[in-house]
Amino acid sequence: MECIQLRSDSQKITQAINYLAKKSGGQIDKLKTIKLLFFADRYHLRKFGRPLTNDNYFAMDLGPVGSETKDIIDQTVYLPKNVKAYAAKFLEKIDNTVKSREDVDRAVFSKSDTEALDFVWDVFGKFTGFQLKDISHKYPEWKKHEEILKAGTLSVPMDYLDFFNDPNPRFYNLCHELTGEEKEIGRDLLLELSRVENAWG
Repeated sequence: MECIQLRSDSQKITQAINYLAKKSGGQIDKLKTIKLLFFADRYHLRKFGRPLTNDNYFAMDLGPVGSETKDIIDQTVYLPKNVKAYAAKFLEKIDNTVKSREDVDRAVFSKSDTEALDFVWDVFGKFTGFQLKDISHKYPEWKKHEEILKAGTLSVPMDYLDFFNDPNPRFYNLCHELTGEEKEIGRDLLLELSRVENAWG
């Protein structure tokens, strides 16, 4: 079965980065930001049946990496011009940090989106980027790719369906606990979301 990946929301990703930078006093470490948004997507998917950003994740040596999140922070050539211009209005990369340039446009967020961002800041915001990298390695959606990464593969596509699995040991924060039945419902919602996106091209 192919990995479930979705159509990322560049405006929401930009504003989520901006939101976390504001939480951090106006500037935030790049690696920390990428990991916080991974945990925000995990939380939102498990609790509400869809990710926050819809970003496409890859397992890498430094943990899960949202592809468009990284591109937006780095302002890479892979971004469409309109996405790059929008991101540049709100964000500025300085060395390995990202700085907020404008107030957060909260209109792009639902109430649940803000809840997920506040959750990850409250739970994971105290950690450094490298500490979050180590924590993210304990989660099954990354851990299933650990051996192939150790063998030298640089990146492997991650499957959103795996975000419903629990880390072992369970003392790692689940980013919203689910019963077995709730996990099945969540997976069904995700598959339907993927089918709808594919139907619309």
